[in-house]
Amino acid sequence: MSSRPALCLTLLTALLALRVSASTANAPAGPVGADQINTCPAECFCLSKSEVLCNTGGLTKIPLDELPTTVKQLTLHKNSFSHIKTEAFAGLRLLRNLSLDHNNITVIKAFAFRGLPRLRELSIQHTPLAVLSAFSFAGLQNLDAVRLSHNRIHRVEGQAFAGTTNVNWLLLDRNPLKVVASKAFSGLTNVKHLIFPSGVSRLEEDAFQGLDHVGLLRLAYMDLVSVDPFTFRGLRHVHVLTIQDSDLGLVRGKVFEGMAHVLNLILKNNKIDALEEFHIVPANKVINLRFEGNHLLQNPAPGAVQIHLAGNLTVTKNHFPCDCRLHAVLFGPLANHSDFRAHNYCIKPLHVNAQAMAAMSSMDAAALARCPEHIWCEEEMPHGFSSCITFKNNFLRSFLVHFPCTYDENVVNSRYHYSL
Repeated sequence: MSSRPALCLTLLTALLALRVSASTANAPAGPVGADQINTCPAECFCLSKSEVLCNTGGLTKIPLDELPTTVKQLTLHKNSFSHIKTEAFAGLRLLRNLSLDHNNITVIKAFAFRGLPRLRELSIQHTPLAVLSAFSFAGLQNLDAVRLSHNRIHRVEGQAFAGTTNVNWLLLDRNPLKVVASKAFSGLTNVKHLIFPSGVSRLEEDAFQGLDHVGLLRLAYMDLVSVDPFTFRGLRHVHVLTIQDSDLGLVRGKVFEGMAHVLNLILKNNKIDALEEFHIVPANKVINLRFEGNHLLQNPAPGAVQIHLAGNLTVTKNHFPCDCRLHAVLFGPLANHSDFRAHNYCIKPLHVNAQAMAAMSSMDAAALARCPEHIWCEEEMPHGFSSCITFKNNFLRSFLVHFPCTYDENVVNSRYHYSL
């Protein structure tokens, strides 16, 4: 009887050995690689080997070593990590969508996103990030969108996007960005849409140097004291450059010098204190210029505006001072068509405010006769002062006959003590 337990034990051992042998036979040959291990950080939810959510708020650092290398969509929201180090996601070569919204990010090191060849969308929004440091977004390629909205970004350092190319959307809106630093976007190429935030108060010299091949560059709701020389130097191959809904202050000389290959340049709905110089020269290779809805507080001096385009000039719905310097506008390149006076307006004097220039009465127009000769002759004329007086007389006659109103030369002469 005592041999029965031993016999049972022997049979049980044999059965277990057979099961282990069968299990080993069905296992794949070769060693088990790291990618086959179903790893997942404790603070995350791995919905699959390609989608990981880490939204619990428990992360103080990016758990790179614990993430499956097969991940394609990685979401890390509402965590406590503050730094993104160099090559923070190295090894995740299949990653396509990376979202880092609502984290405590304050620093992004140089080349933080290097090693992500398949990345298509990068979102860093609603964070305390204040500065985009040099090379922090360097080397990104073929992205649909880089979303940097709703942060505290007040400065973009030079070369922040060096080597980054083929980006459909680069969004910087809803940030307190005040200064666009020199060469901030140098090395950034092939961007379809580059959208800036409102409230920019300074564009440094060479602010767009090295920015090449842009679909839409939109600068809106700026509050500038002036637009200074060489602001757009080095900006090349732009489909649409629009400057709109802004206080531009004084537009100084050489603003567009060094800019080249712009299909559409649009200045729309801006307040402009004065155009010290507005030169679009053949070297700029601007095709079309649209100057629309702007309010000028002072008319440009004779010769201050020079426009050379390969395509069309549209000047409409603008407001100019209808004062002694109006002749520089009416006989300058902005008044490029016969309907200019019908589609542009007076901003002052007060009694003609918002009226089309064509609606001015002969008395309003003849008031220009009171302008002193030294205003008409601000720049030395080719044939001296007498030529300037002749120009003034001819201008007034030409100006008055274009208005659909009754013009009584005797009344004008007696009221304004000036003979045409």
